[in-house]
Amino acid sequence: MRSVREVFNEGQAAGRLRVPVAAWRWATGSGLVPAADFGPGRWSRAVVEAADPEGVRAALRGPVGAGWAADRLTEALGVPLPRCRPRVTASAVGHLVGAGLLVYLGGEVEFPDVHPDQVNTLARRRDLPALLDRHVPLGPNQAARRLGVRRVDFDAVVRLGFLSPVGTVDVDYKSHGGWTTVPLYSAQDVALLPVVRPLVDWQAVATARTGRRSPLAALTPVVPGEDRVLLAEVGRIAGVGRAAAANWRRRHDDFPAPVGGTETSPEFDRAKVVAWLLAHGKIAVPTEAPSAALVVADDKRGTRRFRLDDPHLLLADDAEDEDRLSGWSNDEDADTLAALSAGTFGLTVKHLAAPGTPPLAVLGGARVIDRFRSGSGGLRLTLAWPAGLRGTAASHPAGGVVRHGVAYAGPGAACVCARHDCGGVVPVSWCAEHGDAVGPVLEWHPGGGIRCNNLSRRAATRPSAVGQTATTTDEKTALHTTAAAGPAAGS
Repeated sequence: MRSVREVFNEGQAAGRLRVPVAAWRWATGSGLVPAADFGPGRWSRAVVEAADPEGVRAALRGPVGAGWAADRLTEALGVPLPRCRPRVTASAVGHLVGAGLLVYLGGEVEFPDVHPDQVNTLARRRDLPALLDRHVPLGPNQAARRLGVRRVDFDAVVRLGFLSPVGTVDVDYKSHGGWTTVPLYSAQDVALLPVVRPLVDWQAVATARTGRRSPLAALTPVVPGEDRVLLAEVGRIAGVGRAAAANWRRRHDDFPAPVGGTETSPEFDRAKVVAWLLAHGKIAVPTEAPSAALVVADDKRGTRRFRLDDPHLLLADDAEDEDRLSGWSNDEDADTLAALSAGTFGLTVKHLAAPGTPPLAVLGGARVIDRFRSGSGGLRLTLAWPAGLRGTAASHPAGGVVRHGVAYAGPGAACVCARHDCGGVVPVSWCAEHGDAVGPVLEWHPGGGIRCNNLSRRAATRPSAVGQTATTTDEKTALHTTAAAGPAAGS
């Protein structure tokens, strides 16, 4: 039987090597020395004496406190912090240590000291938001922030039975009478709510104004054990039709069994269905809200970049109407955009990248028309501009609208300019026919815009001579008027 002196705990091992306990913890946690070979937290004399004290001592940097680590991870999430993403707290660092993502080097277990290099490595991981959702529970206020709603709306979510606590924590609220037990909720379950409950108008919940009744108040609470879905709602959760959901049920033996309903309309437990959809990659946990990237011209002939989270872009079909773009912003960006758009000619959008549409640009006229602060504290900004000024953004880094010029005669054999379905060209200086960027061009319009698309449809439905684009009498009159006034500059 081994002597007790031949077995060392971490304190004894550190003392044997004459290094700090934190250094030994880091050496074992990072693999610099072998793992405990004599039970949890116990090493044999051979392992301890084989370790290099100088190497163990040199490997330790810091350690740093949980507060520093939390600030570094928050910074890694983005500046400004994405909407619906709460700050990382010092207690979250404790959960990351518990999940094995960081090595405990000392201090309080709930607010541990950690290695700065390991924190920086974790901060560089592209799946950091997903890791936080998976391993760090949220208190009610944090959960409301993660969902992007008011606290009263989150309380309604809990009251409806959509969420249940996964744990509790005791918090000392000195100004509210001492210690209070606060429930904790899975951040992953909170983030999945809009996916799992597709019939709820989450946009209305997110934009509910302070003092207004929650849109969730009219819903009926879930009966415990009776939270069931039909195949049609399974399809809605996954973003597919009922037929696809029925096909999954036929093809996969592990698809959840019905818990009620009829043979033709079976009912399934919602939680089991969601777990199956996650396991099979049919749905994913939303780690951040989609965003629109906005590059605008400033008043010094430069550009400014902005981000709008959870954007909603409404494009008009008539050139006389206006387009609208709304999204969550912050006060500083909102003030800057409002100031830039307050000029006589409004704001020029040089590049707009938003989900569901190709890159767009606007020649001018964009203005901030609404600033709305929701009950959860978020600021939603709305911009609008004349639809006739909108077109496709240029591919070069400076952005800007690509403009097409419709000429007296369509491009002939000697033309080397880019030709477009609308009948327009973008003149280049070395073109024999259109080298003069003024003379041959009669009307300019935003390429890819409403005018451009209308001309393209007309050209596709009428006969045209070979090498020449047909032009109606009304269009010729308008073009001569434009020519007399002088056309715009090139693209």
